[in-house]
Amino acid sequence: MSKPATKRYYPTPALEKGLDILELFAGTPEGMTVSEVARKLDRTVSEIFRMILCLEHRGYLAHSPGKEKYQLTLRLFRLAQEHPPTKRLVTEALPAMHALAQRVRQSCHLGIVDGGHVVILAQVDSPESTGFYVRMGSKVDLMHAATGHVILAHQSEDVRERTIEEWRLETRKRKPADLDQHLAKIAARGYERRASYEVAGVVNVSFPVVNVQGQAIAGLTIPYVKRLEDTVTLADIVTALREASREISEAMGATVEQGIGSRE
Repeated sequence: MSKPATKRYYPTPALEKGLDILELFAGTPEGMTVSEVARKLDRTVSEIFRMILCLEHRGYLAHSPGKEKYQLTLRLFRLAQEHPPTKRLVTEALPAMHALAQRVRQSCHLGIVDGGHVVILAQVDSPESTGFYVRMGSKVDLMHAATGHVILAHQSEDVRERTIEEWRLETRKRKPADLDQHLAKIAARGYERRASYEVAGVVNVSFPVVNVQGQAIAGLTIPYVKRLEDTVTLADIVTALREASREISEAMGATVEQGIGSRE
């Protein structure tokens, strides 16, 4: 019986060192000094310093003014946006998002799952003078985001479990005991609606954006803020968001029969 084929692997120390640095900075938004990076990666300060200077020169890292710390720039985020599937998603979503914000007078944002986080790809502000928004390019813990939960709830079991395992490895936290039950409720209803995990007074309403296979590739979310003279109700928000997510999903190849967020 022949042995199963194994993937070839050719060590490239310099590349691996650079990727280690980028991945470390991606999980440390407050930034780090050269010595901190060297200590965390168990490398010498001199070799890390050369790599950081190179990454700074290429625009991936920036030196904090007046400080010794370096921080990750948005260059990687911009590269991700140029990736054809992501770029197309944003291009198709933005017109529907602008129309949605005008219709319900609330901000909205589009997020995808990346490892153990939700990354905000697009954001449209409310036309009103007050509102709540999430900065484009920001990252939120997968388990603290309605967007992340609605995506997980509308993916196949194997994709969902791989994503949760990646989150567990990144955060070193245990999977929430009630997560499966919570995701089942979202799948049955077709969307997520709950108080914000991080901001009091905000109700996040999130619908999945699905592809031709009916699998969630993103989440479209309104962080609903009730104003004193609002005529737009939460039920109006749900209806408008359902229609917008369906419009974007159809642009990405989904069919009406897939019933995006059609269940109450």
